[in-house]
Amino acid sequence: MTRLSGETALGLAWIIALTGSLAVLFIGEVLGQTPCVLCWFQRAFMFPLAIVLGLGLWWQDRRVGRYGIALAIGGAAIALWHLGLYVELIPERIQPCTATGPSCTDDNQLVFGIPIPLMALVAFVVIGLLSALSLKEAQE
Repeated sequence: MTRLSGETALGLAWIIALTGSLAVLFIGEVLGQTPCVLCWFQRAFMFPLAIVLGLGLWWQDRRVGRYGIALAIGGAAIALWHLGLYVELIPERIQPCTATGPSCTDDNQLVFGIPIPLMALVAFVVIGLLSALSLKEAQE
């Protein structure tokens, strides 16, 4: 089995972060779907991931993966909370969404039949793993 190089792992992490950022901008700005509170919090971690990882690649910084890991952990924690609300593992009375804003748990949270919080969680986990993999090579 061929091993993924640190730069390739970082490049893949950046592509996922950039794709995720552009996708949520498309959903919000083009499709006009206002994000719920938890989606905003997830964006607060995804947008910097695309910028930080992209700059790390540009400057050939072999240690930028550590920032990718930190941001991915924060984003994954919020996405996991959001997914817990969506699948009703967490009681709705403690959800952070306001009565007047979009719901964190309605059908607007589905894209192609897949919950947005699940897609976000998978993206953050994969970005974190790829960021960690990029650091493994830098240590050797």
